[in-house]
Amino acid sequence: MSLITKIDQDIKQAMLARQEARLRGLRAIKSALLLARTEKGASEDLSEEAEIKVLQRLIKQRKESADIYKTQNRDDLYQIEIEELEVIEVYLPKQMGRGEVEAYLKELIGRVGATSVKDMGKVMGAANKELAGKADGKTISEVVKQLLG
Repeated sequence: MSLITKIDQDIKQAMLARQEARLRGLRAIKSALLLARTEKGASEDLSEEAEIKVLQRLIKQRKESADIYKTQNRDDLYQIEIEELEVIEVYLPKQMGRGEVEAYLKELIGRVGATSVKDMGKVMGAANKELAGKADGKTISEVVKQLLG
């Protein structure tokens, strides 16, 4: 079952259960997926990798907005962003913890043969490809800097 089909079913359930926060998050996902399907050069059906990238972009947007609202003491808007973020995260693969990311990157650095910060580009390219959807890019970057620095 494709993600868009699952989202449609979940939207119906959320509407029947009158779950406003969940409904907002699901509609945001559906909108972003439909937009990604109609972009120039995109195929009719999105690959699982493309769907994950769309979801990650939505999460990143929600986190940035929530941070801005928090600094401006707008707890009402902050809460909306956090609720939507929690709904979107359900549809991503299980995220790796920092310890798991660190262990994986140690092994990857050995495999790639990186020895200093100059090799960070090689490590980041391989890490982002292999950990797509499983770990946040910011976390990966921080751990790579720490391990190579």
